[in-house]
Amino acid sequence: MSLMRNCEGRPQRRDCLKLGLGAMLGGGFVDALKARATANSASAKKTSCILFWLDGGPSHFETFDPKPEAPIEIRGQFQPIATKIPGVFFSENMPKLASISDKISIVRSLCHEQNLHGAGNHYMMTGAPIRVPTNCGIFVSFHPSMGSVVSSERGASAGLPPYVAMPLPTRSGGPNFLGNRHAPFSLSDDPNLESFRVRDVALPPGLDSGRVLTRRDMRTKLDRFLRFHDHAAADPVLGADENYQQAVSLMTSPAAQAAFRIESEPAHVRDAYGRHTHGQQALLARRLVEAGVPFITLALDGWDHHGSIFPAYRTQGREFDSVVGTLIADLDDRGLLDTTLVIAMGEFGRTPGVNVDAGRDHWSSAMSILVAGCGTPRGQVIGATDARGYAPIDKRYAPENLVSTVYTKLGIDPNKILYTSSGRPTHLVSDPRPIPELM
Repeated sequence: MSLMRNCEGRPQRRDCLKLGLGAMLGGGFVDALKARATANSASAKKTSCILFWLDGGPSHFETFDPKPEAPIEIRGQFQPIATKIPGVFFSENMPKLASISDKISIVRSLCHEQNLHGAGNHYMMTGAPIRVPTNCGIFVSFHPSMGSVVSSERGASAGLPPYVAMPLPTRSGGPNFLGNRHAPFSLSDDPNLESFRVRDVALPPGLDSGRVLTRRDMRTKLDRFLRFHDHAAADPVLGADENYQQAVSLMTSPAAQAAFRIESEPAHVRDAYGRHTHGQQALLARRLVEAGVPFITLALDGWDHHGSIFPAYRTQGREFDSVVGTLIADLDDRGLLDTTLVIAMGEFGRTPGVNVDAGRDHWSSAMSILVAGCGTPRGQVIGATDARGYAPIDKRYAPENLVSTVYTKLGIDPNKILYTSSGRPTHLVSDPRPIPELM
């Protein structure tokens, strides 16, 4: 009989049960398993994830996998710069991240075959590939996103939303069959504005928390009455009731009120993140992590550079570098990086050849992913692409492995079976093996 092995190369518990090893090793072995499960459960309650989604597909050449020895039509206009990792170079557009590269990991060998935006987005956000052709502009989703799964499995405390998306969720960032209550709380308001105010958090003028709670209690009693006397009549409003309860929890939660109060941050901290939308969104994400929100997505659009890619990376690319680098350093200084997973990725990489419009096109055969925190080993580059950046030549990984890594770090079993609204079973992730170098 062959043994299944986990990422540490050890037999899994089900194999021990098949062989009868549980009885042979006695209660000590069982107690150890229980203790490990308890420890994992306790740590899971404290872990969070901040996902930077670079919508459109960032170039690996202009970020973390430059090819200085390739012809100029492949390598592009930028020079490589040294990092704190011996022998590892980033593009010159990533100076901040190069300076803190001893705090992060870069995966250079992740790839897939979904070369359209919709399909690539879905695959990277869910770990499930699209099985049918789809137009690149269509919103596609048949599997829950990572954020919605975390909402379902973990929840949040103190009236906070378990899944926050800034400014809006990605096209495949929704809950699908998990239901609307696990959709993200969309924070479309710009935290860089002096007038910043989160809708559904502040109480409406003329209402205090006592009146709101009284109304909620009355609504709850009436709803129970309706369900008892006419269950069918109450069913259509169950979803609306859940949304109502979530809104009331937000409005009446001191923790939620405090977490969104970004104006209480010292001016020098706000300046360090950058007095622009993305910088202040990242700072707000750090505040939400401190408050206990387990999953936050920051969608940075405009990375589909089919033309004029080089001036874009001199501005947009360097802003990204500064924002993500500042967040990681700040989390580390505050002791939060050990329990906060930071990821930066898009749906795919860009073509090795620069096109006639001085841009790069879609290229799902190679991409670079930034991962930091939550127990991720620091200061490493995982895998490699060939000399011209076409495809991985070492340690090839798929989106399933990355998504399984996220779930494992957040205390969720990636091998779990979910049930669709029609009752059909489906794996949370079809390949539940995380990337071992990130664990």
